[in-house]
Amino acid sequence: MSDSPPSKPSPVRSGDPLHGLTLEQIVKALSAHYGWPGLAERIALRCFSSEPSIASSLKFLRKTPWARAKVESLYLFMLREHKRNQPRQPESD
Repeated sequence: MSDSPPSKPSPVRSGDPLHGLTLEQIVKALSAHYGWPGLAERIALRCFSSEPSIASSLKFLRKTPWARAKVESLYLFMLREHKRNQPRQPESD
């Protein structure tokens, strides 16, 4: 028997693309990609259309689960759209 410590289990990779992301990271990515006017056009929320800011958006979204779900859904759509628009890599053997 060896005296080495037991090996740690390898971390399980979540299939959830939102795993490990904060709401702030999501809102920043969406506002950078679409801009505030584009974000307000896609999700009709006053926090995106009237004097928008990261702080005010986060405050509202943390209190409003249905709005947060819409924002997360748009983020996932943005990821799929980005992946779709990337040129395909040739498959290697």
